[in-house]
Amino acid sequence: MVWYKKLHWQIIGGLILGLVWGLIAAQTGLGTFTSNFIKPFGTIFVYLLELIAVPLVIASLIVGVTNLSDIRKLSRMGGKTIGIYIVTTVIAISIGLLYVNVLKPGKALPVETREQLKESYKDNVADRNKSAEEVLQRGPLDPIVDIVPRNFFAAASNNANMLQVVFVAILLGIGIIQIGKEKAKVLIDFFDSLNDVVIKIVDMIMKFAPLGVFGLMSALIVDLAGNDISQAISLLKALGWYMLTVILGLATHLFITYQVVFKVFSKMKFSRFLKGIRPAMLLGFSTSSSAATLPVTMEQVEKNLGVHEEVSSFVLPVGATVNMDGTSLYQAVAAVFIAQALGLGLDFMQQLTIVVTATLASIGAAGVPGAGIIMLVIVLKAVNVPVEGIALILGVDRILDMLRTAVNITGDAAVCVAVASSENKIEEITTQE
Repeated sequence: MVWYKKLHWQIIGGLILGLVWGLIAAQTGLGTFTSNFIKPFGTIFVYLLELIAVPLVIASLIVGVTNLSDIRKLSRMGGKTIGIYIVTTVIAISIGLLYVNVLKPGKALPVETREQLKESYKDNVADRNKSAEEVLQRGPLDPIVDIVPRNFFAAASNNANMLQVVFVAILLGIGIIQIGKEKAKVLIDFFDSLNDVVIKIVDMIMKFAPLGVFGLMSALIVDLAGNDISQAISLLKALGWYMLTVILGLATHLFITYQVVFKVFSKMKFSRFLKGIRPAMLLGFSTSSSAATLPVTMEQVEKNLGVHEEVSSFVLPVGATVNMDGTSLYQAVAAVFIAQALGLGLDFMQQLTIVVTATLASIGAAGVPGAGIIMLVIVLKAVNVPVEGIALILGVDRILDMLRTAVNITGDAAVCVAVASSENKIEEITTQE
C-alpha cells in the first residue's frame, strides 16, 4: 500500500494542515470563519464516533461473552484487567510526583504571571469547583451503585455511562448462555451480524478522519490564540517548565511502564504494538476523548494486533472509563505545581494522599474532554491546596489534555494485549495496514 494511503499518515496530515490553518487564521483574523465553517467538521466527526461507541460495545461484548461459554473465564479476565489497571495507575502517579519534585516547575512561575492567570480564569475555576463539590458529596459506594442502571436506554444515551452499558451487555450475554445453544442461536446470530455491521460503519467513519482532525486542530489553535498568536506564545513560555514536566512524565510512563507490562505478560514486541495502535493514539490526541476513540481502539487491537474480540470488547470499554494513567499522572504534577507556585509545601503524607486520591478519582473520571480538571479539584481539596490555583494551568490544559488522552488510550490497549496474551486469546498478524 502506498504510504500516503495509510490511515495514520492521513490523520497526521490533517493534524499538520489544521495547525497551519489555525496559525494563519489567528494571524489574519479568520478565527470566526474557522469556528463557524471549519470546526463543525471536527464536531461532526467526534459525534459520529460517539454515536457508534455504544452499539459497538453492546454487540461485541455480547458476542464475546457468548463465545466464552464459561463465567469463570470472564471473572478471571476481569480480575486481571482491574488489577493491571490499578497497578499502572499507581505507577503513573508516582512517576509524576518524582518529576515534579525534582524539576520544581512551580518555583519558576513569575509572581506577576501567577496573579494574571488567577484573575483571567477565576470564573472558570468557580464552575469546576461546583462540579467537584457534587462529586465529593457522593457516598463511598456510589461508584458501585452507579454501575447498575435503572433504565438501560437512559444509560445508553450517554457515553459517560459506559460501565452501565458494559454491565447490561455482560448480563445479557450470561443470560443468553444460560438458555442453551439451540434457543440462543437466533440472538447470537443477530448480535454477531450487528457487530459486523457496526465495524463496517466504523470503517466508513474513518474515511472522514483526516477532515475531522483538520477541523479539530484548527479550532484548537484558534481557541488558544484568538486573533493574537503572541498571547498564546506568552502563555506557553510562562508555563513551559510545567508543561515539560508533564510531558516527560507521560513519555516515561508510555515508553517504560508499558514496555515492562509487555515484558511480563506478552511476547509481542512493543514497537509492533505502537505501530498497530497509531491511528487510535492520533485520534485520542485529536479528540481528547477516550470514549469517542473507543470504536477505533477496538478495531485496531483486533485487526492490527490480533486480540480476540471477547477480550477487547470487555477490557477496552472498562479501560475507557476507569483507566486514566495519563490523567492521573497529570493530576499529581498539577497538584504539586500549584502548591509550589503558591509557596505551599507538601510533605510525604500529603503526597501519599495524592497517590490514593488520584487513583480513586481516575476510576470515576469520564472519558471526555475536561474531566481531568474536575478530578484535580478533588485532589487539591484532599491535600488542602486552594482550588483557585487551578487557574494557573487552565490556559494550557487543552494541549496537555490531548497528550494525556493519547497515553490513556495507549494504556487501555496495552493492558488489553497483556490480558489477551495471558489468556491465549491473541493471534499472530502477518500483515498490517
